[in-house]
Amino acid sequence: MGAFCKLVDAILFVFFLIIAIAAPLIDAQTCLPQHLFPSFLVELKSWYATQYGDYLVSEKPHFFVGIVWLELLFQWPLSIACLYGIAAGKSWLNTTCLIYGVSVFTSMVAILSEMTLSNRASDKLMMMYFPFLGFGLLAFLRGLTTKTVKSVTIGKRPAINQKKRA
Repeated sequence: MGAFCKLVDAILFVFFLIIAIAAPLIDAQTCLPQHLFPSFLVELKSWYATQYGDYLVSEKPHFFVGIVWLELLFQWPLSIACLYGIAAGKSWLNTTCLIYGVSVFTSMVAILSEMTLSNRASDKLMMMYFPFLGFGLLAFLRGLTTKTVKSVTIGKRPAINQKKRA
């Protein structure tokens, strides 16, 4: 089980690293003025929107802008916290992964439902968004795992971690 958790942590670390970089540089262009970003980032985002036919990015419907704000103000700081938690082996990582996973999964269900029901999304575009649904689910499941701590035994009885009273 330990090797599997390390593999999940490695996958999530790469995902959180991508989110920590892409959210403020690429996704923030959806709700912030374009002049705040270098021209090559603006061109990269417009290339993506035309290449994949991402009508949400180009048309900026209100619900999508709200989800991007959620990502910038809530999910992005959590992804940075999760990066630190994985790297430093912090005990609160389960909690941050659980919160992040639920938030991303909920956002992706809303986006993918809109794409499916509108019949405007190509398979290519859907394949760009589905991995985020999977990573949200993986982060959620990672948050549900518990660390097993074995007690130290001395002789035949387990060691007691309490102070002795006089």
